[in-house]
Amino acid sequence: MASNSTLPSPMGTFTHEKYAKELQFIEEMTKNADQVQQNVLAEILTQNAETEYLKGFNLCGATNRDIFKSKIPAVEYEDLQPLIRRIADGDGSPILCAQPISEFTISTGTSGSEAKLIPTTKEELDRRKLLLALVKAVMNMYVKGQDKGKALYFLFTKSTRKTQAGILARFVFTSIIHTFFKTQSYNPYTSPYEAIDCADLFQSMYTQMLCGLYEREHVLRVGSTFASNLLRSIKFLQLNWQQLTHDIRTGSLNPKVTDPSIRECMTRILRPDPNLADFIVQECAKDNWEGIISKIWPNTKYLDAIVTGAMAQYVPTLDHYSGGLPIVSTNYASSECFFAINLNPMCMPSEISYTIMPNMAYFEFFPHDPNSLELTPSESVNLVNVEIGKEYEIVITTYAGLYRYRVGDILRVTGFHNSAPQFQFVRRKNVLLSIDNEKTKEPELQAAVENASQLLHEFNTNVIEYTSNADITTIPGHYVIYLELLEKDSNNLPGDKVLDQCCLAMEDSLDSEYRRCRVADNSIGPLEIRVVKNGTFEELMDYAISNGASMSQYKVPRCVSSKPIVDLLNSRVVSKHFSQSLPYWTSEQRL
Repeated sequence: MASNSTLPSPMGTFTHEKYAKELQFIEEMTKNADQVQQNVLAEILTQNAETEYLKGFNLCGATNRDIFKSKIPAVEYEDLQPLIRRIADGDGSPILCAQPISEFTISTGTSGSEAKLIPTTKEELDRRKLLLALVKAVMNMYVKGQDKGKALYFLFTKSTRKTQAGILARFVFTSIIHTFFKTQSYNPYTSPYEAIDCADLFQSMYTQMLCGLYEREHVLRVGSTFASNLLRSIKFLQLNWQQLTHDIRTGSLNPKVTDPSIRECMTRILRPDPNLADFIVQECAKDNWEGIISKIWPNTKYLDAIVTGAMAQYVPTLDHYSGGLPIVSTNYASSECFFAINLNPMCMPSEISYTIMPNMAYFEFFPHDPNSLELTPSESVNLVNVEIGKEYEIVITTYAGLYRYRVGDILRVTGFHNSAPQFQFVRRKNVLLSIDNEKTKEPELQAAVENASQLLHEFNTNVIEYTSNADITTIPGHYVIYLELLEKDSNNLPGDKVLDQCCLAMEDSLDSEYRRCRVADNSIGPLEIRVVKNGTFEELMDYAISNGASMSQYKVPRCVSSKPIVDLLNSRVVSKHFSQSLPYWTSEQRL
């Protein structure tokens, strides 16, 4: 049931006149959430009434949501891909949206070689900018003086490409940086724009870390887009602190940083500082790095990174390196839409909930049974009618031409702020494995195992059973595939080289986003195969049955995360194998 609460005013927090307008806007939108939603849908349908897509369903100008739901089907990306392809290739007619498509956002997640392109308009970019302004206003309520200090955020852009028609295509964060970063009169980050926008990951990371060390006394918050990226940054410091301290001691720049724009801007930042170099050596030379973030950046008030969904697995490690600093996850967004903000950002990571902003798009929710991986669309539920404790698949209709689009996220309702629901992100639909941005589903993993098993056939060896785990004990994390093999010819066994090749064959079978993370970002480590003793998966079944599973309904889980199960599997490992080469990936995919 909806509450009549206003924005929280916990003890010790404060507000600022500068943000009163944004805070009032949040209150107005959430108090009138249902009416705002009706208005949003009416605006979208009226604005796009003459588009080819909507005209095909004979809405006849209707903006009533019941008529809309009855005539427009719920769709996924593959349903819209032919229409999006026409736009990307230069068809300028109003196909999905009446407004011009100003750019495409590249989204992760298709299993084919083509990028997933989400149409975006200038109006949609303005809407994203508004939500980020609301986030800033909310954070100001909890953390004093954010405008006075600096943010050490490890931020990385991807190359901007163009479709055949010359329309920009870029990842959502790259769009934000290019659209909003340059327009700010004050740079709130320790990193210069040139470092963030450098395509070379090493040069970008190195320069951002170096600038962050110089500004250590002024840093009030440390973050990155995802928790995994933040941990990679700490690992980078572990590997490169000696060269970094050399540069600080001498006021010089690592010769491996060759980008001309970075070298030019760093001439204004570099200076010899032997005392700072001595301090960094003193801290980084220690074997124990617990609390290293708080030691090097002593005024840090919180960490800022996405730690929901697959990223939740990194929270204990972040706690270790930060000394227990609060971890903030400020908003919920995707390539398709910016959805919601966290109105209680200093909560524990396990308690993070996002309040849907009803002005961002028109939202529907398909009820979801958490005991089932399959989602069968039924009657959708309106934004204000969702029920606390229940799970839903979110469906969006946007100004930019997505109608009843299934994003693929599963959310659980935790409460309401005024009449707007608050959700926890549960998981991506049907996703088994995720280390960084990639989302590997069961059919993709199955195909990868089948392709790898082809290499074993000439040795008269078959894969009896398999499961997987996203291992984040290494930095970067990596996929572990547990295989139980049936070796029929003891005189012709597959050796280490063959099993290493199986690892690479699996990686080559996974989608382009996985391969991009492996090759271009180095955010995922080499895939590992662990061969287990024969009979291991029978033991796994016995364990499940002893803990209440039904023998008649038991199926081997294709991904495991429970420590007792992972420990059982690891205790039965007879050999380990890794990819010795990088999988195939190219940035020159068709757009």
